[in-house]
Amino acid sequence: QVTLVESGGGLVEAGGSLRLSCVVSGVTISRFPLGWFRQAPGKDRERVATISSEGGDTNYHDSVKGRFTISRENAKNTVYLQMDSLKPEDTAVYYCAISFIRGEHNYWGQGTQVTVSS
Repeated sequence: QVTLVESGGGLVEAGGSLRLSCVVSGVTISRFPLGWFRQAPGKDRERVATISSEGGDTNYHDSVKGRFTISRENAKNTVYLQMDSLKPEDTAVYYCAISFIRGEHNYWGQGTQVTVSS
């Protein structure tokens, strides 16, 4: 059984920072890509950031480039999302996911709420 548990969300003022964590259980993550996604009410889910198995290749949605940083610590089976200079538009439920097959994200966490006040 593969389980992902996100934490670190909360309420923050615009311009503030949060760091999200996602701990994966049931599989060793070292050889698999990981990603962070978000979904706001009334909007489609969008990919925020992805990271390769070794951590050397990262990709970001244009709206968060320069503000968010994805990283991983394989020894702790954990992926992080550092969010700086937060904007109200970043308000959403944030999910982490692990990819076992190229082009797919096979297991998802239940999400953590991030709310940015103006």
